[in-house]
Amino acid sequence: MNRKFIYLLSLAHLSNDITIGALPAILPYFVSQYGMDYSAVAGLMFASCFLSSVVQPAFGWLADRQSRTWYISLGVLLSGVAMGMAGLFKNYWAIFTVITLSGIGSAIFHPEAARLVNAVSGNKRGTALSIFSVGGNSGFAIGPVLAVAAITLFSMKGTAVLCVVAIIMALILMILVPKMKAEIAQATVSGNGMAEKATRQEKNGRNDWDAFIKLTLLIVCSSIVVCGLRSFIPLYWIAVLGLSEAAGGSALTLLFTLGVVTTLIGGMLADKFGYLKVVQISYALLALMVALLSQTTNAVIGYILMVPIGFAMFSPFSSVVVLGQSYLARSIGFASGVTLGLSFSVGGIVVPLIGWFADKNGLTATMELLTMFAVLAVVFSFFLPKPEIAPKTEMAK
Repeated sequence: MNRKFIYLLSLAHLSNDITIGALPAILPYFVSQYGMDYSAVAGLMFASCFLSSVVQPAFGWLADRQSRTWYISLGVLLSGVAMGMAGLFKNYWAIFTVITLSGIGSAIFHPEAARLVNAVSGNKRGTALSIFSVGGNSGFAIGPVLAVAAITLFSMKGTAVLCVVAIIMALILMILVPKMKAEIAQATVSGNGMAEKATRQEKNGRNDWDAFIKLTLLIVCSSIVVCGLRSFIPLYWIAVLGLSEAAGGSALTLLFTLGVVTTLIGGMLADKFGYLKVVQISYALLALMVALLSQTTNAVIGYILMVPIGFAMFSPFSSVVVLGQSYLARSIGFASGVTLGLSFSVGGIVVPLIGWFADKNGLTATMELLTMFAVLAVVFSFFLPKPEIAPKTEMAK
């Protein structure tokens, strides 16, 4: 595993996902300052996800045909600059438009970046993808803090700080990523190292579409849970637990900070015990913990539950990506686009319906609804076959 390249791509992932992570923390300010209802703010989550759910697999398909590493820089730039403009408008549809563009930028970034991670991961695919995912989860953790601090200091126009972060990182990537690609290409030509091995595996592998469809159904259900929690935990903290907008943002920060650690732990556990086993146990725990959250009105218990929920949400993340890449061994880019893209986007398409449900039935019932989708994810996990590419310890047996 080439750690130098993995860490660079993880840093890029952090920069990209800061913008996605900032959005849920911005939503309560749209409610308090612009008078939006739950359906309206859920519509903004939909804006960040609905096109990216289609665009991301499409860019993965393109990456399988010809690598375009400049997608990584472009994605970071578009995602951050567009989201940074969200606080500059008061018109709902203008805000909707820039958030949509931000989601498209994120969709452009992920497939090519994940494909490069696979190329330099060696026989530690779970660990490599977990390090890459740690960058993304760090972005989700930093995003709410950055957004709340900027809005507190500069009012809604403070979201423009996201533009600055994106421009700086995009410039760094424009310089370093081509050098990384050239080094990978040289290793492949010389037959030296894991890049050549990854290329050979992709050419000689096969696509198991039946298994991948089952995995996609799991991802859809889990994405609804993840997007629902991202959208409604801040609102739940305010309306049910009686706390402030800043406290709602802090709950998200705690959740995604835990995700930084648990994603890495989950990747290492998967390399040792099996990708599928980690997925099954994690989603079973998630269903139980969200059910408990839906029944609490105590702020302390709410914060405590963020710990197991964070572990259950993030520990299977790299395993799901590895399973997708294993099931579609000849289409790594497309598999990465679907698994990474749908994990944080397809649920956003359903969030407006969940927002409508919340307006009609309240946030407690909404958490109960998310519990049902978590249970469905558990059910689908037990229909998945074991991947052909096993963790290192399983290959040794």
